[in-house]
Amino acid sequence: MAHHTLLLLRHGIAEERRDGLEDGERALTPRGRSRTRAVLDRLVALGLGAERLISSPLLRAVQTAEIAVEAGLAPALEIRAALAPGGDPRPCLPGWLEGDHGTSQPSPRRLLLVGHEPDLSHLAARLLAAPSGCLTLRKAGLLQLALPCLDPLNGGVLELLLRPSALLG
Repeated sequence: MAHHTLLLLRHGIAEERRDGLEDGERALTPRGRSRTRAVLDRLVALGLGAERLISSPLLRAVQTAEIAVEAGLAPALEIRAALAPGGDPRPCLPGWLEGDHGTSQPSPRRLLLVGHEPDLSHLAARLLAAPSGCLTLRKAGLLQLALPCLDPLNGGVLELLLRPSALLG
């Protein structure tokens, strides 16, 4: 059975919360940028990538998505509010995965979402019909799911859960 590939990438290491700095304006730290770049270069070397990349609008996620595009993980980046903290991207997934409109059978797609915790792990758990809290993504960590083309919201299978430390040695 044909399946879509859904990649979930948590943003890299960002500035700490502090008075006077809006959460949405927290940027990646220099260490966060370099570590994220190293992780994404490794993912590209492993042959992981996507046809479409959609990011949370928060600065740290957009910066992570920009690095992913620069590394060659995806051709371009789109920003969607459904990936902001507390958002629910699940209802958007079928549309985001939609391929050629002229075919009756959906074609397999590779979609990369860049966002935040615990939202990404909650999304994965729901798609896997698993209990919330059973998965956790580290900063710049990646989770890969296989989703059935005909019904991407049901019957997901966990294919990879990668910690940055496992990729970088």
